[in-house]
Amino acid sequence: MSSTLPDASKVGLPASDATSAAELASLKVRLRGALRQFPDFPSPGILFEDILPIFADPSLHEALIRSLELHVLANYDQKPDVIVGLEARGFLMGPSLALRLGASFVPVRKQGKLPGPCETQGYEKEYGQDFFQMQSDSIKPGQKVLVIDDIIATGGSAKAGGELIQKMGGELLGFIFLLELEFLHGRDKLPAPVYTLLSGQA
Repeated sequence: MSSTLPDASKVGLPASDATSAAELASLKVRLRGALRQFPDFPSPGILFEDILPIFADPSLHEALIRSLELHVLANYDQKPDVIVGLEARGFLMGPSLALRLGASFVPVRKQGKLPGPCETQGYEKEYGQDFFQMQSDSIKPGQKVLVIDDIIATGGSAKAGGELIQKMGGELLGFIFLLELEFLHGRDKLPAPVYTLLSGQA
């Protein structure tokens, strides 16, 4: 299946008509069907949802990026200036979505992984604290930013990413995830709207 970039003049226009909604619903069925489940990984009692089969199939990869594109075009009046991907699986989707939307891509990485001056934000993990960083010149004041990652659990790392963006003067439009552990209520911690593509909540 071939992939083409959209007409740049059309990026940012609403995509909320019935045809787009039907296309998105169909794509989501395909993507859900590609997920693999692994019980008791990485620890007993956890059912792990494996998204990697999506990236192993070019047509499913295209379906994923198209689904994300449709969501963005339908829900934001203006296209984002920047897509921020959270380490590490945000890096799988962020660059492709940014290219499709004509936006820049910026990674959020663990402390010590990025060169040059960086902004740092701590967040709490189950056992102690960790730190996220972004390069200090990666977000310009007033830029509109969307954050993407594979899954939202407790929301701590996503919140730290959002706080870094706000610290640098970016306008945080929202967060996009493929999946959500809804019982952990991670979205309640986040300072902007949350959308999960393949979970029950939107």
